[in-house]
Formats: sequence, C-alpha cells, structure tokens
Amino acid sequence: MNNTFHYTSPLGGITLSSDGEALTGLWFDGQKYFPHKLVEESSEAELPIFTQTCNWLDIYFSEKEPGFTPPISLHTTPFRKAVYDILLTIPYGQTMTYGEIANIIANQQGAEHMSAKAVGSAVGHNPMMA
Repeated sequence: MNNTFHYTSPLGGITLSSDGEALTGLWFDGQKYFPHKLVEESSEAELPIFTQTCNWLDIYFSEKEPGFTPPISLHTTPFRKAVYDILLTIPYGQTMTYGEIANIIANQQGAEHMSAKAVGSAVGHNPMMA
C-alpha cells in the first residue's frame, strides 16, 4: 500500500510517498517525472515517516544541516540505485558532477569508463526530488 502526504515548502508543494515504513519518493508537484498514477492510487496518510521527513525539510529550508536522513526505500534498477547511493554520500553544501559520479561507478564495477549522460538520466529520474 502506498501512502502520500503533501508538504508546503518555500519553493512550492512537495508530495511525499511511503510504503508505511520508509520514504519511497519525494517530488515537487508537477515536476517532469511526477508520478501522477502513484498519487491517484495512494491514500493520504499521516505517518511517522512523513513527520520525520517534514522535520528534515523544515530544517533544510531553514538553511541548516539536518544531521540525519529519514529511512529511504527505493525500488529501481541496480544502476540507478548505485547512482542514488552515491548521491547520499555528498556532504551537505557540496556538489558532485555527473562525470565524478560516473567515475566512481566505473571504479566500483571495474569498468574503464561510465557514461556521465547515463548518470544524468538516473539523477533526472531520482524519486527523491529530481
């Protein structure tokens, strides 16, 4: 069962989704890959994971480091999961290029090269605020 919750941020509405235990998605309302079907087939609910995520967002939008990450459960391809796992390692206030991420994945897989464009596509489809 998928559950959703709506959060109003300084940048606009955000829809959160959860399997009841972990966060499974977080999208700005109307963004390119917004999962309209998921939202239509979900129930609005107030869950502890949504409370925790809203707390994280409140801290983040107050320009402070949240210091924690709510539990996340992503259902995706192994490649996208590898990209998302790297995204979670980027320290607060820092950035990483698609090329840098591609190099990390290439090293992990023992490959000579990995496409930065493929990484960019994975980031674009990230169900956590693409």
